[in-house]
Amino acid sequence: MPHFSFEYSANLENMIDIGKLCSVIRESAIETGLFPMPGIRVRGFKAEHYSIANGDEKHAFIDLSIRLREGRPQDMKDAATKIIFEAVKQFMTPALEQHSIAVSIEMRDIDATLSPKTGTIRDHLPT
Repeated sequence: MPHFSFEYSANLENMIDIGKLCSVIRESAIETGLFPMPGIRVRGFKAEHYSIANGDEKHAFIDLSIRLREGRPQDMKDAATKIIFEAVKQFMTPALEQHSIAVSIEMRDIDATLSPKTGTIRDHLPT
């Protein structure tokens, strides 16, 4: 049940393929070995209104938030954060070389007692 949610400035849609970014995040999350594949959820939210740095409209951003159930060892979370961040940076390299873009990631734990869940995705995956 890791949730990968990112906000991005609307102007970023002219610079990168947002759908492909979702796939890059999902694939890198699987690669870490820390997250069970059936629980991975990646979604992007466009910020229509934003103001960055000096207010120049050429600036763009992506802010990825990773929320996961508590209990995983810190060293594994550190390693996973690095793998995902590197995958995002690699995907973003062509755009970063041509545009003013800020990229950030934050991983944080969810208190399991305050986060009930249910679902049937696993029931519908091929075996």
